[in-house]
Amino acid sequence: MARASGRICCWKSFTCNGQCRPCYARCPTIEQLRLLGLSLAPGTIADGLNRIEPLMTPIYEAIRIHHVLSAYFHADETRWKVFVEKAGKIGHRWWLWLFAGEDSVVYVLDPSRSHDVPQSHFPDDAQGVLMVDRYSGYKAMRQVKDGTLVLAFCWAHVRRDFVRVGKGYPELKTWALQWLSRIRELYRLNRERLRHAPGTPEFAAADALLRQHVDSMAAQRDTELADAKLREPCRKALVSLNEHWSGLTLFVDDSRIPLDNNYSERLIRGPAVGRKNYYGSGAEWSGRLAMMMFSIFATLILWKINPRMWLRTGISRHVRPTAVRRQTIQNHSCLGICPKLA
Repeated sequence: MARASGRICCWKSFTCNGQCRPCYARCPTIEQLRLLGLSLAPGTIADGLNRIEPLMTPIYEAIRIHHVLSAYFHADETRWKVFVEKAGKIGHRWWLWLFAGEDSVVYVLDPSRSHDVPQSHFPDDAQGVLMVDRYSGYKAMRQVKDGTLVLAFCWAHVRRDFVRVGKGYPELKTWALQWLSRIRELYRLNRERLRHAPGTPEFAAADALLRQHVDSMAAQRDTELADAKLREPCRKALVSLNEHWSGLTLFVDDSRIPLDNNYSERLIRGPAVGRKNYYGSGAEWSGRLAMMMFSIFATLILWKINPRMWLRTGISRHVRPTAVRRQTIQNHSCLGICPKLA
């Protein structure tokens, strides 16, 4: 019976956190169990998930330790509801932060959207490139101010500036389309460069064309900003472009750096959909469990490991007498299923 209960909790954790389905009383997954002849109270499901949380903690922490060894990262954040009263905090809005490395993904749930969250996620001596949007919290990180962690900014967000100008000011549509065309050409030239191996004549030729286009964009920007008659919406977009130019062009000298932060936005889309399905978390422990399972599942997928089979194997190991289970957890035996963390 204990093994069956473990498998049910495993399946429920996968459907809630891996497929972003809700866990409340009349949710589809509980209804599926009822159709199979198994009637479980929501409290029973919640208790089972609560028991899973301490089993996942050492694995989550191991992923975090491994994660910061990457040479470059993506970061993003989205709102998340946690329906608990917390001293010093007004309301239930928390923030789910995403940090994606070369071969691992870590989510962090925190009541705050301040720079302290990404700053505390990375060690003080962290080095590398962090791809972000233009949110000021990343710019305020100690590691960024010290120059050890360099910010690369997202061209997709820059593109939206010109889209807004074109949609909001019909008379400026032609101007906006010209800049959108330049950005589109930037993407095309970078894709062409990535088709060739570094050091080859083909790569050198594509790289030269890319650099020429980047220089022409900078020259066009400066020419237009020098025009006193430039409309304010246009000036605002170009001033932001100029202020973030060094971070926007890091990819020119390092082809490993992407042009945008779309990768992290795709990774955070699943939890964002889950937030709409089940409104967030009803307790701090369930928020921590969601954070850890999002991280573990996303990392396993990167490693081409089936998350459901991994979770089933890991939970089955821990459905044992209490003394044996405690020793197993302390030895992090689940990590054996994750070769990169073993």
